[in-house]
Amino acid sequence: MGTVLLVDAGNTNTKICLADDAGLGESYTLPTRPANTDDDWGIKVEAILAREGVEPRSVEACVISSVVPPLDPLFMRMARRFLDCEAVFAGRDLTIDLINEYARPEQTGADILVGCLAARLTYDAANLIVIDFGTATTLACVMGNAFKGGLICPGVLSSRSALASNTAKLPNVDLRVETDTLTWGRSTEECLNQGLVFGFASMIDGLVAKLSARMDDPFVVATGGLSRTIAQVAVSIDELRPDLVMEGLWMAYYNR
Repeated sequence: MGTVLLVDAGNTNTKICLADDAGLGESYTLPTRPANTDDDWGIKVEAILAREGVEPRSVEACVISSVVPPLDPLFMRMARRFLDCEAVFAGRDLTIDLINEYARPEQTGADILVGCLAARLTYDAANLIVIDFGTATTLACVMGNAFKGGLICPGVLSSRSALASNTAKLPNVDLRVETDTLTWGRSTEECLNQGLVFGFASMIDGLVAKLSARMDDPFVVATGGLSRTIAQVAVSIDELRPDLVMEGLWMAYYNR
């Protein structure tokens, strides 16, 4: 199997990664902008390929998880023009081998299902909770081979931005805490960092505890851009897999 371009298109950022028989390569995170065009994406992909020493024509497929429908035709045109291959979309062209018990399965985000697939194929635990710290914070519940449903909560960055943009004196902060022990802040920045990081960690711990009442001893996996930040203080997270969606895309494509 040749080189495959993996794309995780989210509302805030789009992650791009190359994969081959050896597994995943380095991931690149680019902003998702409304003004992006297919040529814009193509030029960015060409730059990534050049950095990785990969010829565009050696890419056999562009495999995509997208929760931004307006981007889909752009990636289709980009793949054909710049890579001379077809775009393959998870959940539409690429089957996700999970039973989806959502009441309206078409509403399930492709990234959620792909992340759940990767977790299911990676871990032996009967019950899984997959937490994605993205634009929204999502908790997806898997029992056996079934996606049961989950929870959608505010995102860490969107909450931080809402505070900064809707108040006169609260700044954007770096979401860094020095220790895993909660303390009171002694500056506005410290107060925000402590409140956001420990607040979201406590939310996750509390929700996992409540979900565990319905799921016997779930194994909790965290992914997404801020997973490391929250996992350093959240006690319920068992393992970090920042590129879980990429892993799921590759597994689904490789095993199709």
